[in-house]
Amino acid sequence: MPVRCATVTWLICDYGEVISLPQPPADLAAVESAAGITDPGSFWASYWHHRPAYDRADVTSDQYWERVLGRAVPSIDLRRLVAADVASWLHPNPDSVQAVAGLKARGVRLALFSNAPVDLADRLQDAPWLESFSAKFFSCRIKATKPDPAAYTAVLGELGIGAEDAVFVDDRPANVEGARAVGMRAVLFDGPEQLAGLI
Repeated sequence: MPVRCATVTWLICDYGEVISLPQPPADLAAVESAAGITDPGSFWASYWHHRPAYDRADVTSDQYWERVLGRAVPSIDLRRLVAADVASWLHPNPDSVQAVAGLKARGVRLALFSNAPVDLADRLQDAPWLESFSAKFFSCRIKATKPDPAAYTAVLGELGIGAEDAVFVDDRPANVEGARAVGMRAVLFDGPEQLAGLI
């Protein structure tokens, strides 16, 4: 059921697989190639296992990839890895972009809230497909990742609103539950058409 709240002042959206498309297979293959790996399953498990620290900027890109690969990464390979990884997240979902543009036109205030490392956050900050969002929050800058309660309270504090004043949407159940745990009204993303009905 849509969450319609007349008193809500902000719609807060996740980025990955809400506003963007999933990482395309060709891009995933490019990351694997840059990493020089032979076991994709083990590689991606390590990629996600170490990702929260990278998304919080607790580690630098070279430290992150060294942890993922279990070895030091030469600078030339590191540049290829970072570039390939960032590129894999730069595929906006046209239907989601159109949906949030429609919400903006209706006067809905929109914030983006994403777990993202510094290199990705820097690319997304001024991405043209995110122009509908008047506020953008990235875990590397607030030093907390979803679903940590500190991440949500940091965003609410920056917006100057209470948890009851926003609807949050994310494609990951754990992140939705994290938002609900701090009192936010949160819904699990199930498609771009859902966005228009949230407020």
